[in-house]
Amino acid sequence: MSAETGQDPLYTHPDLVQFYDIENRWADDFTYCAELAKAATSVLDLGCGTGELAAALAKGRRVVGVDPAAAMLDIAKRRVGGGLVRWVQADARTLDLDERFDLILLTGHAFQVFLSDTDQAAVLQSIARHLTPEGRYIFDSRNPAAKAWQNWTPVRSRRQIEHPTLGLVDVWNDARLDEPTELVRYQTFYQAQDGPEAFSAEAKIRFTSQQALAARLQAAGLSVNQWLGNWGGDPLHNGSKEIIPIGGLLR
Repeated sequence: MSAETGQDPLYTHPDLVQFYDIENRWADDFTYCAELAKAATSVLDLGCGTGELAAALAKGRRVVGVDPAAAMLDIAKRRVGGGLVRWVQADARTLDLDERFDLILLTGHAFQVFLSDTDQAAVLQSIARHLTPEGRYIFDSRNPAAKAWQNWTPVRSRRQIEHPTLGLVDVWNDARLDEPTELVRYQTFYQAQDGPEAFSAEAKIRFTSQQALAARLQAAGLSVNQWLGNWGGDPLHNGSKEIIPIGGLLR
């Protein structure tokens, strides 16, 4: 994730980080990446968050988890299997471990926190810098054609989560798109039902087209072998919710 994300309260403030794992449990993206990792002896998890995927992949292989947010890494280090992972607090744009990996992951739409062309180019160059000659990378970015932000309204996004100490918590989002910059500014709200606790934070993410991603991948020295439209493995099409490139180094 970017330095901006490293300062985002959603990922740094203890009152907000406590909700991350509840809302971001193991899902199809982790399952797909775990399957890819079976052929890898080394994995670099960029934007690893609280480290659930990295810890799960660490048995029997070298795994490095990278995130700019210390609060996230504190949780990662304490989870089961966390002791098998090398955790690094760093910005993915400037990361230089002087190591190469068979598989590089950037899940959870973390690519979207890189807001400028320059930032996107930098993180893609970082991926290329850390790949083995036969290595593969995979990351996801929401397809702008699907207009996911239209569902991030207080009415459409309202949901409930169960917190271990706060009990039932109401959660909702609010978002707005700035079309010229492709940036969506969104807010997340948490309100405990049985108490006065209320938490909120604001963040920005970028929606980038497949065409633009393809050009930036090539410029970074990366090939694309597959474009997926979801974590079920279906090919990308105009109506896909996700843009998921899988590839390696250009030859």
